Amino acid sequence: MTNRTKDLLQIRPIISRARIYDTMSSEERFQNGILRPLLKLQNDLIVAVFKNYIVKHKNVFYDLSLPKQLDYIENAINKDMKLRNSIKGMIIGQFTIEEYADYIKNSSALNKRMMNLVKERLVSHIQLFRPEMAAVI
Repeated sequence: MTNRTKDLLQIRPIISRARIYDTMSSEERFQNGILRPLLKLQNDLIVAVFKNYIVKHKNVFYDLSLPKQLDYIENAINKDMKLRNSIKGMIIGQFTIEEYADYIKNSSALNKRMMNLVKERLVSHIQLFRPEMAAVI
């Protein structure tokens, strides 16, 4: 095992609730074993990136009702390719070489799972996107 691989795996949080079963698809196994821990590791950075995204888009997020804010998050993650690629890079950059080899076998399906997890994470942290929290990064 290379130093990079060892170091990456060492800093990765363990999610005890993320179960992996033999009957799972390879995508679900990758999601629970690799993506979920990496999203937890990168959580603060992803939140900071989205706060910056709100500011760069003239703070219109803050004027929206809660349902519209949820739609805003979904649209940003699904349709803004610059944001999407930036977040994907933050996560893929934490892959080991072996994980990357698995990822590229089915990157389209795994990207979809990754972005759904990011969206869920941002929605679950929506209280951090209140205007009075905007300056807190």
